Amino acid sequence: MAICVIPARAGSKRIPRKNIAPFHGRPMIGWSIAAARASGVFARIVVSTDDAEIAAIARDQGAETPFLRPTHLSDDHTTTVPVIAHAVETLGLCADTPVCCLYATAPLVQADDLAKGLALLSDTTSYVVSVTSYGFPIQRALRRDATGGIAMIDPTQMTTRSQDLEEAWHDAGQFYWAHARTWAAQIPVFGPGARGLALPRHRVQDIDTPEDWLRAEALFASLRG
Repeated sequence: MAICVIPARAGSKRIPRKNIAPFHGRPMIGWSIAAARASGVFARIVVSTDDAEIAAIARDQGAETPFLRPTHLSDDHTTTVPVIAHAVETLGLCADTPVCCLYATAPLVQADDLAKGLALLSDTTSYVVSVTSYGFPIQRALRRDATGGIAMIDPTQMTTRSQDLEEAWHDAGQFYWAHARTWAAQIPVFGPGARGLALPRHRVQDIDTPEDWLRAEALFASLRG
């Protein structure tokens, strides 16, 4: 079976300790752990953290913490792939093991979507990425200067009808699937062989700022209501 790795370092700046902050009745990371457990596809759910308190809360929520992440993989500049590569190596996983990186701040993630992501993973797929579409055509984006003046970033699209513009997608910030060998080789996520699992926009909210947090709470309440 597959392995879930949830990265959860201590040093978030804009929302201090957001990985374990209370969110609708449980620590934020608890919602990701619950979805992973409910999916039924994981043999192990492992949290990669540098923090003893986060590790204790993760265990209380039903995950494993078989190691503490080293300091050099826990600073503000560390990206996701090296963190999961470290977990793959530390856990001694076989090359063909499917490994899901599930973010700790993804309270809107659905168990069924995790299972669908695994189903999309194949020998010819590098990564399966949760994605969602932009709510407005990015080709019509504006630039705003310090005085408040605005101009189109691409003026050639000024008169193009929005329905004639190509739909654009972005990372939903929930999970990535890949085989252990792909993580271990630290292959870039958005390269050849990557596939996107489409999620509806009302189930996606990146959480980086207090405003993001409030939006996530509202979306969560509407979905559970």
